[in-house]
Amino acid sequence: MEISSKNVVDGTSRSPQRAMYKAMGLDDDDLSKPFIGVCHTGNEATPCNILLPKLAEEAKRGVSENGATPRMFSTIAVSDGIAMGHEGMKSSLISREVIADSIELMVRAHQYDGIVGIAGCDKSLPGTMMAMARLNLPSVFVYGGTIMPGILDGKELTVVDVYEAVGAYDSGQISLEMLKNIENTACPNSGSCGGMFTANTMASISEAIGLALPGSASPPAEDERRNKMVYDTGAACAKLLELNIKPRDIMTYEAFENSIVMLNAVGGSTNGILHLLSMANEAGVKLTYDDFERIRKKTPHIADMKPGGSYVMNSLDKIGGIPFVLKKLAAKGLLNGDCITVTGKTIQQNLDAMTIPEPEQSIIRPIENPLHSVGTAVVLKGTLAPEGAVIKTAGVEMTKFTGKAKVYDREEFAFDAVAKGDVEEGEVVVIRYEGPKGGPGMREMLATTAALVGQGLGKKVAMVTDGRFSGGTRGFMVGHVAPEAYVGGPIALVKDGDEITIDTETTIIDLHVSEEELAKRKQEWRKPEPNYTSGALAKYATLVGSAAQGAITTANP
Repeated sequence: MEISSKNVVDGTSRSPQRAMYKAMGLDDDDLSKPFIGVCHTGNEATPCNILLPKLAEEAKRGVSENGATPRMFSTIAVSDGIAMGHEGMKSSLISREVIADSIELMVRAHQYDGIVGIAGCDKSLPGTMMAMARLNLPSVFVYGGTIMPGILDGKELTVVDVYEAVGAYDSGQISLEMLKNIENTACPNSGSCGGMFTANTMASISEAIGLALPGSASPPAEDERRNKMVYDTGAACAKLLELNIKPRDIMTYEAFENSIVMLNAVGGSTNGILHLLSMANEAGVKLTYDDFERIRKKTPHIADMKPGGSYVMNSLDKIGGIPFVLKKLAAKGLLNGDCITVTGKTIQQNLDAMTIPEPEQSIIRPIENPLHSVGTAVVLKGTLAPEGAVIKTAGVEMTKFTGKAKVYDREEFAFDAVAKGDVEEGEVVVIRYEGPKGGPGMREMLATTAALVGQGLGKKVAMVTDGRFSGGTRGFMVGHVAPEAYVGGPIALVKDGDEITIDTETTIIDLHVSEEELAKRKQEWRKPEPNYTSGALAKYATLVGSAAQGAITTANP
């Protein structure tokens, strides 16, 4: 393959560049080898990412001991858990684009020949994989690893339990002392949130799509295996240079089908839909909501994972991790087994080479006896969401809900109403102007949904928003409503008391208001002033498109 870094360091005219590299300790032998950018999203903003700089050193060693020269750099990363529930959350989805853009700029500027990408918190995983697809240089992704669960009174806790405990405290169900005990226990060390929330969902997808080494998704962040996995990732990237296998060779339409199978089989986050659409766009693969629905309907939900189920990623790791799930799916013909991966082998060849015991366990159900016969990442369409909306049905018992709308134009307004007990059984909470443009940034509503669950309303109310939900959200909660309110979508026209029906079996979401009345309201509607008129959030709002296409930014949105 062409070694782009030679453009930077070869020839007498590049003597100044070589001098700068030598200032950093490199010698002529180092400069004669291919350069691999070792990118990590480490920082002290979140436990998900705090270990990543240390892991990057292991990846560098894997690169350098296998014939290439590593150059480490980092990007930003937003902590969803800490940004949640306030204005800061508007930066979260936008960070996905900034991460992808910053990796692109670093690699293009310095003409690196390959990429190792190490990521932890939610948006850093798809952001890194988007950049790999965009640049199309030999690349290997590796997850920073999950957090261990907290243990309180024999129960495994995650950060979502803390959010739900806030609702329980507000409604008088638990004491302040108990809330504090949950707070102090839920997150015992470093690593990404423990359930099948967005980070673990995207880590699982990284294996299913073939961009990560087999078995790399599930070992916890502080497990000694994680260091070896990251070393092996660096080594694998150096080998990919020799094989000249690039992300777009791996990220084919069939590989995206495998990813959608994984998303549904493990009951993953609805954010997985948004991120797969954005990754497909970067890979030049046409992926639509119709593909998600087609594959969902033939994919059983087999993993009993939090938040809808009982187990955390660490539990899945103990029985074989994501390869255990993939083997189950492949054995029933649910995967495209001939898709090439970063090992240089197909996904089926990788699985055939792995011996995974069949322990007695209740985490992964047999395909013949699934938790649900079809997948859980459901796309809805109807008069309230003509372009589409999404809902996760893992752990949700009801399939249909009809109720009266209670409308809020900001997440904070809805959260305050829930905290005061103003939301009642049978209502549909509508939170709007939180979409890609309107927020901007599609805030996640975990604080509000968790408060509803904590108050015991999780099975008694529904929610509809043009924003997003955390992978930790559970309940009858519909997000990504498109077109969004800010561009005049039907959700902008909803009034208190309007009747809304959500049906996950017929995949319908309808606003029961006549066309004549909606037309009248549309004439009266006026677009609000933007929340930001300068800076990164304003630029994003100008460039971003519909959630139904992945909320991607383009020059001509």
